[in-house]
Amino acid sequence: MRGAIVMRSAEADFAECRRLLCDGSRTFYLASFLLPAAVRDPAIALYAFCRVADDDIDCNGGAVQLARLEQRLAAVYAGNPMPHPVDRAFARVVDDFALPRALPEALLDGLRWDCEERCYETLADVEAYAARVAGSVGAMMAVLMGARSAELLARATDLGVAMQLSNIARDIGEDARLGRLYLPREWLVEAGIDVDAWLAAPRHTPALGRVVLRLLARADELYARADAGIAGLPLACRFGIGAARHCYAGIGHAVARRDGNGVDQRAVVSTATKLALLARAVPVPRAAHPAFSAPVLEANRFLVEAAALTQRPRPSLAARLLAVFELFERLERRDREARLPAAHGSLGA
Repeated sequence: MRGAIVMRSAEADFAECRRLLCDGSRTFYLASFLLPAAVRDPAIALYAFCRVADDDIDCNGGAVQLARLEQRLAAVYAGNPMPHPVDRAFARVVDDFALPRALPEALLDGLRWDCEERCYETLADVEAYAARVAGSVGAMMAVLMGARSAELLARATDLGVAMQLSNIARDIGEDARLGRLYLPREWLVEAGIDVDAWLAAPRHTPALGRVVLRLLARADELYARADAGIAGLPLACRFGIGAARHCYAGIGHAVARRDGNGVDQRAVVSTATKLALLARAVPVPRAAHPAFSAPVLEANRFLVEAAALTQRPRPSLAARLLAVFELFERLERRDREARLPAAHGSLGA
């Protein structure tokens, strides 16, 4: 009976995670339906935790809220999550998949940078931020899919950074009105833009558009590298991740079609366009991708090392068979021991 109650509780927690993503992360939510069942709910719980963390900082902000998130994460890894459905669901994912703590900690580190209102002078600085808030999610998704080789992790983190660059291009105006700027400042200066004056009164200009298009070109480079990794995923996972890749890239392409204007209006990808993009979501075989073995992006190196070094060793077939035989032997011994008292009692009678 207790097991049934626990199962119902888990189902309710995952259902709440699905509801949260349906309301706030529809692109990933829709793509998740293309993932195999064994990965779908864990992925949704992972994204829900990331979504809640990001929303808490955006809406409530400050060091106090960040400290609270750190406490929640510590409780998850202590096996005693706080009484919130997202925390409970994420704790199950952490335990089931041996998710390295360094990965969600990297996400919180990126949120800390937001609280500190960091400036990003170079593309490397922007990619370091993107690695934390999105490359970390790519690494965690790879762990859920059992893709823990250094090559696959490198490509998964490429995909996370590429997605974040697309989001940066889309949200330029929205971020600027919050006093945030994620474009490389040295690029803006090279384009003749006074950064402080622009932040005080953000508007689209041809010069700004060229900077945005330059960022989107970098995103496309990383999407192309990520394609090599998608082709190396377990077959059942490729279509779902490929769908997410093309839908997020579509966000950037929508901005590009407006000459890089992410200020005056937030670019969206219609449902019809997303459905059309699904036709491009089936990757070509890995052999066609020389980028599969490309060096890890420097900003992502710590994520790849954390996920690759802490993977659970997979037991050999012989070891698994031996474990099964040992289980049957223990069950048989327990059965014999349970019959002995009954036999002694009947003799005494």
